[in-house]
Amino acid sequence: MLPNLLTLSRIFSIPFIIACFYMEDFWSHMLAAVFFIIACLTDFFDGYFARRWKQVSAFGRFMDPVADKLLISTTLLMLSGSQIISGIHLLAAAIILAREIIVSGLREFMSQMQMIIPVTKYAKWKTGMQMAAVSCLLCSAMFPDIASLKNAGTVLLWCAVVMTIFTGVRYLRFGIVKISDEKTVTPPIFGADVSEHADKLRREG
Repeated sequence: MLPNLLTLSRIFSIPFIIACFYMEDFWSHMLAAVFFIIACLTDFFDGYFARRWKQVSAFGRFMDPVADKLLISTTLLMLSGSQIISGIHLLAAAIILAREIIVSGLREFMSQMQMIIPVTKYAKWKTGMQMAAVSCLLCSAMFPDIASLKNAGTVLLWCAVVMTIFTGVRYLRFGIVKISDEKTVTPPIFGADVSEHADKLRREG
C-alpha cells in the first residue's frame, strides 16, 4: 500500500541524508536538506492517503511514529556531531532524544498490557516543529554566512523542546494512571478508569 511505502521511505531516506550531508559542499548539503524536507512531507501524505483510501493499518500506526523518531533523532545527532547544534543548544537536542526514548519505552510497556496510548494533535504539532527546526538547521549548512537561518532553526528547536516536554508529560501522566492500578493488567483494550482518561486525552488533544 502506498501509505506504508511512504512511511518506510522516511526510514530509507536517512542513510542518504547522512551521506549527502557529510560530503560537505554546497550541493551535497542542498541534497541532504531536500531529502529531509521530502521525507517530512511523506509524514503528511501517508496519513492523508491512508484515511482517504481507508487503508489505515496496524503496521502503519506502528511504523509512522517510529519513522518520525528515527528521522528526527538521527538528524539531530548528525547536526550535533557537526557542531551546527552546539553549546547550550545541545541540551535541547538531548531533551528531545530523551523524551523519544522514554515515550517509546512507555509505549512498549503499555502494549504488553494490551493498552494503546492515543496520539494527540499536540504530538503532531511537536513533530512538525521539530521537522521545521531541523530543516532550517540543515539549510544553514548550505549558507553558513546567513546567521538568521541558524538562529531561526535554533529558536524553533527550543520551541519544539517546549512541545516535547508538554506532550511527554501528558503521555507519562496517562501511563502512570495505568501503571498505578495493577488490578487491570488484562483489560480488553482499556480499563474502565483508563478509558475515561484516554477519552479525555483525545478530547483535549
